[in-house]
Order: sequence, then structure tokens, then C-alpha cells
Amino acid sequence: MRHRKRTINKLGRNTAQREALLASLVCNLILQGRIKTTLPKAKAARRLAEKMVTLGKKNTLASRRLAVSRLRRKEVVKNLFDQVAPTMQDRNGGYTRIMKLGQRQSDSSEMALLEWVDHAPKSSSVATEKSTEVKKEKESAPAVS
Repeated sequence: MRHRKRTINKLGRNTAQREALLASLVCNLILQGRIKTTLPKAKAARRLAEKMVTLGKKNTLASRRLAVSRLRRKEVVKNLFDQVAPTMQDRNGGYTRIMKLGQRQSDSSEMALLEWVDHAPKSSSVATEKSTEVKKEKESAPAVS
């Protein structure tokens, strides 16, 4: 019986390839916080990512084993259960966001950015820290006349 077994977008791949692709996308999302991919892949990966966060919030041995069976990487699952899921503990859903980026120049595929809702880009925070350090150095340096 195929009850409740629905695949919305097959992404031009067979089942094993599609599951491996989605597992890889979600693993990279967990490790990096955001990924840039095509819009259909982002929408498909969002479903799996949200399910993995829900498993992470339960934080049981059974949920950990289910996550390892779907994501296939123990270190990523550890990261999911220890870092990502606790930050989403007060949310009831909607852990990810998809931002459309426009079309890719080579083949005009619609591109999107998939990221966690509470994700703060590392590059902008590093740039802000550096600019504040430079300002502090300028203020503390004695004026030469």
C-alpha cells in the first residue's frame, strides 16, 4: 500500500539518487547554515530539513537513529541534535526560509537560497567586528600634531 507516500517533485532522478541528493543538501544546510541551489531542490530539501529539526527537538534515541538513517552522516546528526534543534525549541514550525535569487545565467534555472530562519550570516558579523575594532584602534591612538 502506498498510503501517505507522496513525492511532489522527482527532480529527474530515481528514488535512491533523489534521497541521496536531499540528504546531502540538508547535511550542508545543517553544517553551513545556508545553501544556494535551484528552487525545486530547495523546496524539496526544505521538507526534509523541517522533519529533521522536528526529530532533533524530540531528542530521543529512536529519533536520533531515524535521523542517521535519512541523513547518513553521524557527525551531522550530532550537530543537528546539539546545536540546531535546541535553538528551534520554542518554534512550532517554519524553521527554514527560501529566498529567490533570480535566474542562473548559464541555463536560466531559478536559483534560491535556503537558510535557517534564525541564521545570521558569518561574513557580515565578521565585517562588523572588524570595523568596530578599527574604530576602537583609531580612537585609542594618540593624535600626533
